[in-house]
Amino acid sequence: MSGRTKFTWKQRLEAVEMCLSGDYSYTEVAKKFNTVDSTLRRWISAYKNNGVDGLKESHIWRKYPLELKLAAVNDYLSRKFSLLECCEKYNISSDSVLHSWISKYNGGKELKTTNGGSTRMKAGRKTTSEERLEIALYAIEHGKNYSATAKKYNVSYQ
Repeated sequence: MSGRTKFTWKQRLEAVEMCLSGDYSYTEVAKKFNTVDSTLRRWISAYKNNGVDGLKESHIWRKYPLELKLAAVNDYLSRKFSLLECCEKYNISSDSVLHSWISKYNGGKELKTTNGGSTRMKAGRKTTSEERLEIALYAIEHGKNYSATAKKYNVSYQ
């Protein structure tokens, strides 16, 4: 379990199975796991879409085409589906992802296809001040391409 979440995927699975069994109400399960009903609904949605993998913490950014984003936003805004239903229909990883698209759309900001596929940064190694200067100069000389610089020198930009 990482610092991002307070539940392991096994705990999430146990909660989902309790809800889906019909033996417990969402409120009972939420109390047992010290969480809220809406969290359980998100877990169930993730489980229905992606099985057990949907309950595991993802370290990869998903790629969503612009057409999918617009379709999901339009379905939600036309009140055809709830936030979670749209996420299930379009296999969106989280309702917060869809919510951010809706906010951008309503705010007049452009929705774009996400690049996706990138992994979270790993911790870099310790460097000396001379190395940091060399690394910074390299990054500047190469058009501030920080990901290539980080890879070349085995460091992170955090």
